[in-house]
Amino acid sequence: MSRVVLEGITKRYPGGVEAVSNVSLVVDDGEFLTLVGPSGCGKTTTLRTIAGFEQPTEGFVGINDNRVNTVPPDKRDIGMVFQDFALFPHKTVAENIAYGLKVRDYEDDYIDERVDEMLELVELPETRDRMPDQLSGGQQQRIALARAVAPEPDVLLLDEPLASLDKKLRETMQVELRRIQRKLDITTILVTHNQKEALTMSDRIVVMNDGHFEQVGPPETVYSNPETPFVADFVGTANILTGSVSSIDNAVATVDCGHTIVRSTDTDTAEVGDSVSVVFRPEHLSVADSQTATDGSGEQSTRFDGEISVRRYTGDQIEYHVQTQTDETIVTVQRVAEASIQVGTNVSLR
Repeated sequence: MSRVVLEGITKRYPGGVEAVSNVSLVVDDGEFLTLVGPSGCGKTTTLRTIAGFEQPTEGFVGINDNRVNTVPPDKRDIGMVFQDFALFPHKTVAENIAYGLKVRDYEDDYIDERVDEMLELVELPETRDRMPDQLSGGQQQRIALARAVAPEPDVLLLDEPLASLDKKLRETMQVELRRIQRKLDITTILVTHNQKEALTMSDRIVVMNDGHFEQVGPPETVYSNPETPFVADFVGTANILTGSVSSIDNAVATVDCGHTIVRSTDTDTAEVGDSVSVVFRPEHLSVADSQTATDGSGEQSTRFDGEISVRRYTGDQIEYHVQTQTDETIVTVQRVAEASIQVGTNVSLR
C-alpha cells in the first residue's frame, strides 16, 4: 500500500512565521491528489515536507505506514518533478532517465531496458540520444516525468510541473500526465495554483489557505458545495452575497442581503436569524433583455435587474458582468450561440 499520511503537520520558520498549521491528511494508494491555493498558502512547503526537503516542526509524515520524519529524501522511495524540470543539460535523454537507476546500482542491461520502457511510456522513443536543449518544453516535461518514475517509486510528487508551458501545451500535458499516472497506478500529489488544472486532473483536491486545509474532497464536491467563502471564491468564479436568514418556508430560505432578497432551497444547515453567505455560479443564472423578460418562474425565484457593464468573449461562451439596480456586480455566462446582448443593455437575471 503506497499511502501517504500527514498527521498534525506544522512548519514554523525562524521569526515565528507558520507556513503550515496543524494539517492532517491520508492519500490513498494510487490516488491523484492536488494541493491548490494562492501563492504563499503553504502548499509547496507541504509537498517539500513529504519529500523530506523540509522537516516539520510538529507532527509526522508516513509513507507506506512507516514514519519518515528523519529519513532523507533519497531514501523515501519518491519520485519528484520540479517546475523547471531540472534535467541534466550535459546528459542525453537516455542518461537523464537512467540517472536514478544508476545511483541505485541496477545492472546495465536492466537500465537500458527500463529507459526504453520509459521512453515508450511517454511516447518519445525517438529522443533517446538527444540533448535536453534539443527538446521542446513539452518533451522536456515528459522526460522529467520518465526520469522520476523510472526507479518505480511508491509516490510521485509534482511541484507546478506545467507552470512554464503555454496554455494549449499545458492542457495537452494535463491529459498526458493523468494517462501516465493511471497506467502506472502510482500515488501522486500535485501542487498547483491553477484551479482548472486541479479540477480536471484530480481524484481529490485540497484547497489551502494561510497554512490551513480549507476543504478536502472530490473536484465536483469542492466546486458545487464549497464549505467556506474562501473556497467558493477561489475555485472557479462565484457570485457571493452576504445576509441573514429572515424565514424558512417549505424548505425555501429567504435571505435578506441588504438591498436584495435571495431565495434558496439549500436549507440543510440554515436557521432563521443565521448570518450566511449565498453563493451561485455564473452558469446558474439565465439572462434576458429586461424588455422581454417575464416573471414566470414563481415567487421562489430570485431576480436581479441591471445593466451589462462588461462583455467578455472567451471562444465558447460570453461572460457578462451586470451592475444591478442595488449596486451589486453579478457575473453570468451564456453560450456564444445564445449570446447577442451588448454592453449598456438593461437585462434581467434569474
